[in-house]
Amino acid sequence: MSESRNRLVSLTRELLSEWENTRQYWNDSKSTEFEKRFLDELRSGVNAAVTNIESLERILSKIHDDCD
Repeated sequence: MSESRNRLVSLTRELLSEWENTRQYWNDSKSTEFEKRFLDELRSGVNAAVTNIESLERILSKIHDDCD
């Protein structure tokens, strides 16, 4: 699971970095609307997913330890 979490975080960082590059050329009210509508929600969703993945990792680790 940590591999999936790391990949999600890495790809999200890459996307947001590319967005910052794009903002150098596209910086108007529509780009601001796009960021608020899609990217802010993406950030929030990724943060929630990472938190849930970490929680699942702890639970699975505890289950594994309890079974040993």
